Amino acid sequence: MDLTKDAHTHHISQQFNEELEQVKNSLLEMGGLVERQVGDAIRALVEADSALAQKVVEKDAAINAMEMVIDEECTRIIARRQPAASDLRLVIAVSKAVNDLERIGDESAKVARMAIKLCEEGESPRGYVEIRHIGDRVRRMTQEALTAFARLDVETALQVAQEDKDVDQEYQSAMRELVTFMMEDPRSISRVLNVIWSLRSLERIGDHARNISEDVIYLVKGKDVRHTSLADIVRTVRD
Repeated sequence: MDLTKDAHTHHISQQFNEELEQVKNSLLEMGGLVERQVGDAIRALVEADSALAQKVVEKDAAINAMEMVIDEECTRIIARRQPAASDLRLVIAVSKAVNDLERIGDESAKVARMAIKLCEEGESPRGYVEIRHIGDRVRRMTQEALTAFARLDVETALQVAQEDKDVDQEYQSAMRELVTFMMEDPRSISRVLNVIWSLRSLERIGDHARNISEDVIYLVKGKDVRHTSLADIVRTVRD
C-alpha cells in the first residue's frame, strides 16, 4: 500500500508524531536555503557579482551544520523510538536527502568560487548561455524534488528523474562545444575551464536532485529505485 500524507499521524505517542514532523520540516527548511544557494551562485557567475559569490561560499558552513543537526536527530529517533515500516522509511529518506542537499550546497559553493575567479581573470568568451539554461533547470529540479518530498508526490519525483536525463544530454553537448572552442582559441583556455567546472557542478546538482526524488519514491512506494533504469522507475511509480 502506498504511503499517504496521513500515514505518520496515528501514533499513540503525540510526541513521536511531532518528532517525525519536525525532522521532515527541518529537511525542507534546509532545502529552502540550499535552493537559494543554487540560484545565487548561478546569478553571481552570470552577472559577475563577486560579492554575491562570496556570500554563497560563506553560507556553505551553515548548510553543513544543518546536515549534522538533522542527521543527529534522525539517529536519535531510530535509537529511542525504534521506528518500523513507513516511519523508518521516513527517517532513512530524510537522512539520505539531507546528505544530497549538503552536496548541492557544496557544488553551489564551487560555482561561486568559479564566479570569483572569472571576476578576477575576466569573463569567459563562451558558456554563459549554457550556465544560465542548465542552471535554471537544476535549480527548478531541486525545488521540485523538495516539493515532491513535502507532498509525498511520486509523479513530481518522477518528473525530476526524467529531467535529469535531459540535463545530462545538454551538459554533454555544452562540453563538446566548449572543448572545441578552447582548441580553436588556446588563449581562452583558463577562463573557459572555469565555466566548464561550473557546468560540471551544475550537472552534479541535477544528479543530487534526482537522488532526492528517488528517496521520495522509496518513501512512498517502499522500493529502492537507485541504480535502476528510468523505465523501471516509471513502472514503480505507476504500478
